Formats: sequence, C-alpha cells, structure tokens
Amino acid sequence: EIQLVESGGGLVQAGGSLRLSCAGSGFDFDDYAVGWLRQAPGKESEVVSCISRSDRNTYYLDSVKGRFIVSSDNAKKTWHLQMNSLKPEDTGVYYCATVSGIFGCPSLTSAFAYRGQGAQVTVSS
Repeated sequence: EIQLVESGGGLVQAGGSLRLSCAGSGFDFDDYAVGWLRQAPGKESEVVSCISRSDRNTYYLDSVKGRFIVSSDNAKKTWHLQMNSLKPEDTGVYYCATVSGIFGCPSLTSAFAYRGQGAQVTVSS
C-alpha cells in the first residue's frame, strides 16, 4: 500500500519561508515522479512542482519559479518543498503526490495517483 505522509506548513507573513516534507512508502521511489500540488480557495488545483524520474527534469509552476525549490532524498524516500519569498497568493492546501508510468511530470493534478493528507500554508499580507 502506497502511503504519503506530509509535514510542515503553517502561517507566515509575506516574504517569509516555509518548508514542506513528504515521506513515502510502499513504492519503488526510482519509478515514480514526485511532486507538490496546491489547492487555493476558489481556484483550480495546480501542479506546483515535480521531479521526474524518467527524464531527470524538475518542473515548477511559473509563479513560483525562483522562489520555491523542490528536492528529494532517494535513500529515505522523502521529498521536500522549500518555499521562500512567500506571497499571499501562495496560500492554500499543499499536497505531496506521486505517480508512475508517465514520462516527465503530469501537468494536471488529476494525473497524480496518490496524495498525502495535505498541509495548510497561509501567507498573511
């Protein structure tokens, strides 16, 4: 059984930083793309960042490029999202997610087969 357990998140003022972590189990880490999804109030869910195993690329949503950094520790089956220079529009519930059998990273959140429980990130102005 695949399980994803998130940690991190919280409340921060604009310009601050937060770090999200995800611990995965029950799957072969080398065969799965891992990433972070975001659900903001009243908006469509977005793929914020993703690490592709198939082509070894890292993907970022345009609005977070230069501010967010995704990383993974293959030995520990964990991945992280370091969020810097946070803005109020970054507020939302963040989900770690994973999927196999896809080249690159999915552009749609619905393509990710597995998600963590979600972590609230609130950025105040």
